[in-house]
Amino acid sequence: MATRFRTLQGGRGQSNKNNETYFDYSLLFTVLFLIGFGLMMIYSSSSYRANLDYEDSAYFLKKQLQAALLGIAGMIVVSRIPYHFWEKLAVPAYFASMALIPLVLTPLGYSSHGARRWIRILGFSLQPAEVAKLGMVIFLACLVCKMGKRIRTMKGFYALLIPPGIIAVMVWKITQNMSSAIIILGIAVLMIFVASPDYKRFVIMAVLGSAGAALIVFAIVKIANSPELTEKLGFRGLRILAWLNPEAYADGKGFQTLQALYAIGSGGIFGKGLGESIQKLGFLPEAQNDMIFSIICEELGLFGAIAVILLFLLLIWRCMIIANNAPDLFGALLVVGVMGHLAIQVILNIAVCTSVIPNTGISLPFISYGGSSVVFLLIEIGIVLNVGRSIRLKDI
Repeated sequence: MATRFRTLQGGRGQSNKNNETYFDYSLLFTVLFLIGFGLMMIYSSSSYRANLDYEDSAYFLKKQLQAALLGIAGMIVVSRIPYHFWEKLAVPAYFASMALIPLVLTPLGYSSHGARRWIRILGFSLQPAEVAKLGMVIFLACLVCKMGKRIRTMKGFYALLIPPGIIAVMVWKITQNMSSAIIILGIAVLMIFVASPDYKRFVIMAVLGSAGAALIVFAIVKIANSPELTEKLGFRGLRILAWLNPEAYADGKGFQTLQALYAIGSGGIFGKGLGESIQKLGFLPEAQNDMIFSIICEELGLFGAIAVILLFLLLIWRCMIIANNAPDLFGALLVVGVMGHLAIQVILNIAVCTSVIPNTGISLPFISYGGSSVVFLLIEIGIVLNVGRSIRLKDI
């Protein structure tokens, strides 16, 4: 439950009931629990590989712990900064996000697992796509507030889609990170949906998007019937074929999906026990990262998987409470953006692990291995907590 605290004025113990404010300890404790649980699962899922590659079974755990501590420090600092401060930095944040993305093509950038998506600055690794998500949320929240009633017009509606569209295209084309591009667009659509009174446009967009995706899949299936054309499909086309028939591509694009499904299926109701996963022993690629949910299912079973999903639902619900009671539209949209980021990423990660959608690289928030992801997610939570601090209990 949300907990109250009093803003002290004058001497210790004195309070002003009119300044009684809100702080969501449920949100904070849920995030901290997910961080702790994630560290435990990272160690469990990566210790075998880390021992082989680095002769240190806690290698990935140590790196993630450092990032988590840095993120928690950032969260604490940001939670004390009035959220309207970010309104002044909206434009610089947006253009800084755009400027960081091309740096992956410079000597500052480096490749990992065949993808050039990271840069190294002052000894720290940074994924520009994570910065872009936060920068886009701040900028779009500010833009919606400045446009006001103009977002109800078709011109204003499409004008709002241009900035996130530019960022998404840059992330997709420059870093070849289509999953992050989809997340950026998804966050933007959700924020505009909340701010716009006309829902018919979104229904039309959903129908057209679904029809377009179905046509793409149908076309790829048709191409697959011609062996000479199949070779011309890019890696994304092959991923779709592997999603439709993973057994036929068990030695290639379908391998990771099959191993993830084996892990989920072998876990049963209560799992094999913490640390007892078989798939993490060199069978499941990226066990500590994109596929960590499969290891959770294998070691903790259906019970553990449902518990994790419920924790994320609690986290999203608390964000909804804060957004509904935010003092102004800017604060509400900031929280909606963070909530959308969390919800979309959780849904897509679990959908990939369970083969509901084609395989793509998406981490599970706060749990998967990834320093940039956990740092910027915690900074986003700090913004949400600050919006919550601005709520006066007398107004709820």
